[in-house]
Amino acid sequence: MSAQQKFYWLMGGVVTLLAVASLVGALLAARAGTETARAVVANLNSRIRAWWAMVAIFAVAFLAGPIATLVLFGSMSFFALREFVTLTPTKRADHVPLFLCFFVLIPLQYALIGYGWYGLFAILIPVYAFLILPAVAALAGDPDRFLERSAKIQWAVMVTVYCVSHTPALLLLRIPGYEGQGALLIFFLLLVTQMSDVLQYVFGKLFGRTLLAPTVSPSKTVEGLIGGGLAATAVGGAMYWITPFPPLGALAMSFVIVVMGFLGGLALSAVKRSLGVKDWGAMIEGHGGMLDRVDSLSFAAPVFFHLTRYFW
Repeated sequence: MSAQQKFYWLMGGVVTLLAVASLVGALLAARAGTETARAVVANLNSRIRAWWAMVAIFAVAFLAGPIATLVLFGSMSFFALREFVTLTPTKRADHVPLFLCFFVLIPLQYALIGYGWYGLFAILIPVYAFLILPAVAALAGDPDRFLERSAKIQWAVMVTVYCVSHTPALLLLRIPGYEGQGALLIFFLLLVTQMSDVLQYVFGKLFGRTLLAPTVSPSKTVEGLIGGGLAATAVGGAMYWITPFPPLGALAMSFVIVVMGFLGGLALSAVKRSLGVKDWGAMIEGHGGMLDRVDSLSFAAPVFFHLTRYFW
């Protein structure tokens, strides 16, 4: 089966799943009898509508080719970085480093993927940007909270640009017998990551009793993590046919994605709580901001990329 045929089968399954979810959401909305139930169902339906839009965007990017995929993820990094910087105010002395982040590092990081230059892609931000950005900020001559300001910028760039860019970087991998199918590997990563988020939310609402980290993320429960995580792992295992992995390998990789995605969501929830906000933004209906959507991906993508590169 060719990559394009696999893609059509995959999209058919996703569209069918979303259609069923939309129908269930409509039925739940009609039956919701309390204000709390109506609020939960309204949130679920807004997430489903946003998913329709996101699936359509990713499908168009896949059909348009690698350049469109790079532009899509570069845009996601841009908006996620903007949300992070907006909620973590900086000073005038940081304007030049921020300009470099938005208009030099983001285009360069994604261009390196397009050119297939893995060596520089892997070290551009954690080595060169790590050294250059604080040095440029120091030239402005403002030492006030310098370490704190530099840490904010570097952490923001690592999470929203470097880590997220490992998703389209899957196109760089040359896997024997899997040539030209890197986009399907991207879909696998995105599918497992997002299914894990959705299923943890659903299992948490249905069966959640034990709060996991109430002061960091009040909505996360042990039951939601276990039930949703295992369900998402099973979904990933069932999707082995679009990957270069055997069934057990797909299960193992899905489990890693689920665990790292959970840790990413938890870590960035802690950052939000420290800033006193619920969401990073309001860009996506029912999902908050762009960074609310890529928080799990930012932790899962680099680990998934390097495990795939090392073992396959």
